[in-house]
Amino acid sequence: MNTKTSIKGRGAQINVPNRFFELHHEMRDDFLEFCRKEGEVSDKNKTHYLEVFPKTIVNKVTSPDVGMLYSMNPYQGCEHGCIYCYARNSHEFWGYGAGLDFERRILVKKEAPKLLEALLQKKSWKAHPIVMSGNTDCYQPAENNFQITRQCLSVFLKYKHPVAIITKNALVLRDVDILRALAKDNLVGVNISITSLSEDTRRILEPRTATIKRRLETVKELTSNGVPVNVMLAPIIPSINSHEILPLAKVASDYGALSIAHTVVRLNGAIGILFTDWIKKTMPDRADKVLHQIECCAMEES
Repeated sequence: MNTKTSIKGRGAQINVPNRFFELHHEMRDDFLEFCRKEGEVSDKNKTHYLEVFPKTIVNKVTSPDVGMLYSMNPYQGCEHGCIYCYARNSHEFWGYGAGLDFERRILVKKEAPKLLEALLQKKSWKAHPIVMSGNTDCYQPAENNFQITRQCLSVFLKYKHPVAIITKNALVLRDVDILRALAKDNLVGVNISITSLSEDTRRILEPRTATIKRRLETVKELTSNGVPVNVMLAPIIPSINSHEILPLAKVASDYGALSIAHTVVRLNGAIGILFTDWIKKTMPDRADKVLHQIECCAMEES
């Protein structure tokens, strides 16, 4: 397995043009050569946090193949950098690319707690579980700085409103006090995403996520605090982690998960370009095999 990708700590190794824009920019070889000769850095690889001002924070989910009715995302884009992430395509709607932009241009919704409270106060609102992280992880590294997720959980607790969380970050344990209080009234469920039991695989698939060991410890600690946990074996990728389904299920059970669920990788939109570039650089020996098997799975589904 070749882990020497060109951009350290990132899943995507390229940016792809935004399909809604006629123009795009690219790194030319002559510019890169100039930077090399001059000893300059062509790409500083920094994460930028950009505040945005949405009018609403909760959206209704109409897709028939997603098991949620309402979701909210305090952040758009995700620094975790999971190469397979289905949310990458949504970054184009904000004017950015699905590749490196998705990981390095994080949109922050500081007004999310106020918008959430305004919704829950409406007489027309009928309580129904709202899923945090329906698109991007609410406990990604940005949460360390802004603590928007914790503020939103406090709102849910204040109004005794049901909420669910999807994350692959152990930072969720920071808020175990609120989660424990919600769990006493059966108002919360946490979904921990665990894609592999191999740290080598985790590092290249999900470069800025919590370690597998830490995630399993998170499952155990949440369970010991009375917070129900479901483990997401997601996504299953042929010839990368498909052989781990049963071992993952066994370990999830051993650490206290009440249930498991899974999804299979989908390479729609720009994700196909990004994933193909990534796997040919990262796993050149098995790239064609993996891509062909994913193609076969897609054909069977259709």
